[in-house]
Amino acid sequence: MKIMIRGLSRLTTEDKVLALLAPYGLVHYFHLVKDSNTGNSKGFGFAFMPNPSQAKAAIKSLNGMEVDGQKIRVKKAEASEAKSGDDQ
Repeated sequence: MKIMIRGLSRLTTEDKVLALLAPYGLVHYFHLVKDSNTGNSKGFGFAFMPNPSQAKAAIKSLNGMEVDGQKIRVKKAEASEAKSGDDQ
């Protein structure tokens, strides 16, 4: 299941997000979307967890959590969101 994570601090790294997701199960990848000109985080990214029940547990537990001073929003990625994130 593809998950979208929004509201990330510009300081939050891919490794930090992977560490947040890891307790819930296998994570195939996390892609932090970055500005192509500056290389800075755009504050959101996409993860893929192959087990839907583990992904749902991660969404339920992490949505609304404060990470690096920011309240993150975690949800199942919709097809249009996932596509737009992959293009960046």
